Amino acid sequence: MRYGFSLGVFWVVKYLFFILGTSNSFFSIIYWGMSLAVPFVAYTLTKQYRADIGGHIGFLHAWQFGVLIYFFAALIVSLLHYVFYRYIADPSLLSNTLMQTQMLLKEMKANDEVLKAVNEMQLTPIHMAIQGIFNNVFYGIVLSIPVAALVCRNNATGRIGN
Repeated sequence: MRYGFSLGVFWVVKYLFFILGTSNSFFSIIYWGMSLAVPFVAYTLTKQYRADIGGHIGFLHAWQFGVLIYFFAALIVSLLHYVFYRYIADPSLLSNTLMQTQMLLKEMKANDEVLKAVNEMQLTPIHMAIQGIFNNVFYGIVLSIPVAALVCRNNATGRIGN
């Protein structure tokens, strides 16, 4: 949880740049740069964790650790997501996003069932916060694979192992 808190604070700062980027594109560049740095931050945290537990870690253990730090970080940043969509963002942002999605799907000649499902969607700030948690956990599942492989590899042989 301590490592996830560290990543969560990083994500909160990153998301603040996202919010500021809605009015100034310079902040969007910083946001995207920080987004690209997330796997490197996770790598650094996993290496620190490996050192804290005695210097040896297996692939599965490192992968599980990575998924958990993404999960705890997602919980922390979801609070800011909720505050943003509830109090900061233009109230029409979510409905406009949904309308743009519908128009794009119509242009792409999407299946009628997909269009119907999108038409029935209700986006609320709590839905966006929960969706953010699920998205970040999914990213953690995927991005923790190469991080775990790098952290647990044997520097002498280059092989992944304990």
